[in-house]
Amino acid sequence: MAKRLIPSLNRIVVEKIIPPSKTNAGILLPEKTTKLNSGKVVAVGPGGRDRDGKLIPVSVKEGDTVLLPEYGGTEVKLGDKEYHLYRDDDVLGTLHE
Repeated sequence: MAKRLIPSLNRIVVEKIIPPSKTNAGILLPEKTTKLNSGKVVAVGPGGRDRDGKLIPVSVKEGDTVLLPEYGGTEVKLGDKEYHLYRDDDVLGTLHE
């Protein structure tokens, strides 16, 4: 579904990652420990333009896991899934394992 939405300029489409509320053993985790604003990049725009008209590419690519700000972004609902639209500048960083 998200492949139908192609973001413009320097925007990215992110599917937020919902952390588990309990461990594999069944222990319930407190709400504060499960709160991490991260998501998986689903689609990326071509990038923005500088004053000279040169293309500035987006710093993330599809499939990256990114750290997002607590507030911001635009919520988009496609079918039964929820996605968020952010500018490339709003992304705080990428997460690597």
